[in-house]
Amino acid sequence: MARASDEPVPQLTPEERAKLAPIYAARLEEHYGDPHAALHFHDPYQLLIAVILSAQTTDVGVNKATPALFERYPTPAALAEGDQLDVEEFTKPLGFYHQKAKNIIRTCQIIVAEFGGEVPDTMEGLTSLPGVARKTANIVLGEAFGKVEGIAVDTHVFRLARRFGLTTEHDQDKVERDLMAISPAEHWHRVNYDLINHGRAICTAKRPACGACFLNDVCPSAVVPTGWRQQL
Repeated sequence: MARASDEPVPQLTPEERAKLAPIYAARLEEHYGDPHAALHFHDPYQLLIAVILSAQTTDVGVNKATPALFERYPTPAALAEGDQLDVEEFTKPLGFYHQKAKNIIRTCQIIVAEFGGEVPDTMEGLTSLPGVARKTANIVLGEAFGKVEGIAVDTHVFRLARRFGLTTEHDQDKVERDLMAISPAEHWHRVNYDLINHGRAICTAKRPACGACFLNDVCPSAVVPTGWRQQL
C-alpha cells in the first residue's frame, strides 16, 4: 500500500486540477509514447502471478524469477498443487517470499476451485484472490483482457498524482477515484504507465529532477520558479 510522504502537497481547486490533467496527459504521452507493461508474460495466468510477485520489488527482478517458476508450474492447476517450500525457492529473490509463495499458491487453488482453472476477467473475481487489490486487478484486466475499469495506482502513480496537485488523498483507492474523475476513460489505461515512466526517469522519490522536467512550467511542486497558474 502506498503511503503519503512528508513532502507538502499542493492544494488546487477542482477547476485547476481539471485544467492541468490534460496538459500532463498530452506531454507525458508525447514523451513516453505507447504504453506497455514492463513485466514479461504470455497469458493472463503469468501476468497475474507476475504482478502479485512485483509488490515491493522491481519488475526487472520479477522478470528474472518468473521464467523458471512458470517452467515448473505452467498453469494455475500446476501451481495450485505446488509445495510451499519449493515455490519459495523461486520467490526468495523477490522479498517477502514466504507470503508471496503462499499467496500465489492459494490464488491458484481458488482459480481452480471457483473459476474453472481460468483467471477471472472481472474486478470482483480478481479482487477476491489473495494478494490482489484494485491496482493488480486493473493491470490484469487492461493488459490481459483489454478491459479498462480504472487506474492502477502504485507507488509512482500515488507519489506523482500528489506532487502534480491532482489529489491530496492518502489512500490508493481515493487517489484512483480522483484521477478517474479528471481523466477521460479512454486514457485510464495509460495513466499508470506514463506516471511510472516519469517517476522512474525524472520525478523520483528522493531527488526529482525538476530542472530537467518537461512539466516544470505547469507543476505546482516544481522547485524552480514557474508561475504555473499562468499556463492554465
